Amino acid sequence: MTLWRRDNDSTHRTEPRVYLRAYVPPGGLEQAIGFYERLLGVRADLRTPYPEKGLSLATVGAFLLIEGAEETVEPFRATHGTLLVDDVAGYLERLEQEGAEITDPPVDVPTGVGFTARHPDGTVVEYVHHRPQPHEV
Repeated sequence: MTLWRRDNDSTHRTEPRVYLRAYVPPGGLEQAIGFYERLLGVRADLRTPYPEKGLSLATVGAFLLIEGAEETVEPFRATHGTLLVDDVAGYLERLEQEGAEITDPPVDVPTGVGFTARHPDGTVVEYVHHRPQPHEV
């Protein structure tokens, strides 16, 4: 599977896109994509391997599907959701000013850059900025 997405740059977003996370066992991604496409009446708009983490990802509507073995997805289960944002730098700065704990600092991910923060109320959120990859320009 290679990186495929309908929109490769979230810089133009005027508000974050919220993703609910759904965890899928190995070999179950195609079935999960089909289920959510039928349920929501929309097509998947992102498919990407994340080999550094042993995962495959897809988005369908408001769902981020995360496929991987249980021991591989376990560290990700503590994250309550994902926000696709226009630029992680602004969110990182505001979160630090508001007393959030940056649990995973910004790092390059297959779709751009992302980081994870624990909000003062305990909510754990991944912030991701999609940017075009060299083959998408």
